[in-house]
Amino acid sequence: MKVDNLNISVFETRRDLGQAAAVLVADRIRKLLKEREQVNIIFASAPSQNEFLEFLSDEEGIEWHRINAFHMDEYIGLPDDAPQNFGYFLKVRLFEKVGIQNVFYLNGNNPDIESEADRYASLLQKYPTDIVCLGIGENGHIAFNDPHVADFNDPLLVKKVDLDLASRQQQVHDKCFDELSEVPEHALTLTIPALMKATHAYCMVPGPTKAQAVLNTITKDIIEEFPSTILRQHPDCILFIDEDSSGQL
Repeated sequence: MKVDNLNISVFETRRDLGQAAAVLVADRIRKLLKEREQVNIIFASAPSQNEFLEFLSDEEGIEWHRINAFHMDEYIGLPDDAPQNFGYFLKVRLFEKVGIQNVFYLNGNNPDIESEADRYASLLQKYPTDIVCLGIGENGHIAFNDPHVADFNDPLLVKKVDLDLASRQQQVHDKCFDELSEVPEHALTLTIPALMKATHAYCMVPGPTKAQAVLNTITKDIIEEFPSTILRQHPDCILFIDEDSSGQL
């Protein structure tokens, strides 16, 4: 189905979803590499992306050494090798597997967070985004643009944010942390305009805990209270959902 500009594909299981998304993203990468020397991709870090990343790493015929990779958010103050660290998450699940040589990591431990945000924003400008692979949070966030900090016209590309309770609680639901007190309260995130600049967007959202967020994405007004609704204005975005996450449609 299609709502506004947003194409929506529904799959029986999250593995079916992940495989289908990986096939389409891989095909897009291969096509773009025929047209240009390098391709710039932003990846999300979350358990919802596990199947997609697994299948993408198995795709053949991709010259990964010609990819410039970014990730879309990072906790502030979490050790670089912590399992919950988003850069580390992607390093283990994709970057090391396929041999991407040019990975730009957000450093949540830079003592000057503002300069770190500026540094990453400069890289995004230097390497304009061809593809963004993202998810949607339980509260409708994309990256860490929670409803209280989401700005569809944000002048920044990268900024420091404080995470709302629902966003932090999701990390416990996802079993990334054992309890809420362990979840950092602040993060760096790419802003909504930074994500929307991507020429092609692929949004993978499996699981029953995302059913309300999927419903809101598709049916609510396009407003910052429901950040993911902005995806309906992207010129080329596909939302991949499974039977669980589509359960309220």
